[in-house]
Amino acid sequence: MVKKLCPDLDLSPAYGSRAMTEPIPKYTLPEGEMLPETAYRLIHDELMLDGNARLNLATFVTTWMEPEAERLMKETFDKNMIDKDEYPQTAEIETRCVNMVARLFNANEDEAAVGVSAIGSSEAVMLAGMALKWRWRKRREAAGKSTSRPNLILGANVQVVWEKFCRYWEVEPRYIPMHEGRYVISPEEVIERIDENTIGVVAILGTTFTGEFEPIEAIHDAVVRHNAAHDLAVPLHIDAASGGFVAPFIHPELRWDFRLPNVVSINVSGHKYGLVYPGIGWAVWRDQQHLPEELVFHVNYLGGDMATFTLNFSRPGNQIVGQYYNFLRLGRNGYTRIMATLRDIATDLSGRIAALGPFDLLSDGSMIPVFAFCLKDPSRYSVYDVSERLRIRGWQVPAYTMPPDADAVAVLRIVVREGFSRDMADMLIADMTKVVAELDSVPPTQPKAADSGFCH
Repeated sequence: MVKKLCPDLDLSPAYGSRAMTEPIPKYTLPEGEMLPETAYRLIHDELMLDGNARLNLATFVTTWMEPEAERLMKETFDKNMIDKDEYPQTAEIETRCVNMVARLFNANEDEAAVGVSAIGSSEAVMLAGMALKWRWRKRREAAGKSTSRPNLILGANVQVVWEKFCRYWEVEPRYIPMHEGRYVISPEEVIERIDENTIGVVAILGTTFTGEFEPIEAIHDAVVRHNAAHDLAVPLHIDAASGGFVAPFIHPELRWDFRLPNVVSINVSGHKYGLVYPGIGWAVWRDQQHLPEELVFHVNYLGGDMATFTLNFSRPGNQIVGQYYNFLRLGRNGYTRIMATLRDIATDLSGRIAALGPFDLLSDGSMIPVFAFCLKDPSRYSVYDVSERLRIRGWQVPAYTMPPDADAVAVLRIVVREGFSRDMADMLIADMTKVVAELDSVPPTQPKAADSGFCH
């Protein structure tokens, strides 16, 4: 019997099939099917238009993991981590990670850690903020006082998720403005805004704007004194999304975590310097009393009682597995070596950028491997011009203005992550040198409105 050939399968080259030569529906579900290889090629080719993730110096999230980690994560894509009865070992690994994170942040080692995994720090922030509000409300109700006007004290430099929390959960945000030359909050400005309706104070370990640490211990001590003097119980939450997996390893002497008795909760992003691909964050509490029981749901799911405190329900367990792989694979020594290396690359790179001439540093990468810099004279060209010319060479270096009240300052920021080598830093400097030379040769133009201010 003679086999009949299928034109698409047997005769057409990869890009000669009908699906490759005719337009495909982009916003309406197509009527027919196509071969899996064809669908793959179409989508693969479209994604070539995205930037190279490894050259994306804007993002904090991990863009490289070891092949063994990738293999483990691929093997566990199909496990729904919320189904703890069906996947008990994934649940056990999550519990181990929560304990490791809590103890890394100096929680009490004699007690079981209190915490949850989340889809990222954005969800973790929402959970921690809810706990702050519920505990404040219980104190107010016990005292017979109104619970109608909760407020939260935070800097204008916080990530937008905090603004979302305040809007979604009807909490008044009391923002502390930034100023040119100072991009973190101070103890004095915190104390000025505290009253009996304050549910908590948010301090940041590694701001997204400059990578700086806020003076957490000083803020903590000032709040403790103010509480004692005014019969208040205002706690601190630490947003350690960026710095939580950096400070314990290269700044171990820094007191920012549960060593400070009025720090009640911490969030951290596993997919930033926890070194896991996007989709994992952690929220941990000092102890059980700081996570109100009424926020924890007990669900009869697939035959078992399951305690859950998340905004999301179904999600894959592979990011948790990836986090556990890193914890086992690297340990404290491995994380310390990686973070020290990234810091050294960042500080060396920031120093070389400053030496180019046109730029002033706002931070140098010594806190976390992140630094920001601006133009000494933005009248000739702008940071946006620098960013655009670097993008032509493949580098994605973001340009943006600082928060309100400091928004006359426009900056560039570089995030040094695992996978960014000293050799890549050399290539970046070579390209920045060319960009500066090109822009210096162009006649001056009128500066953009956002660039009208100098660094200082």
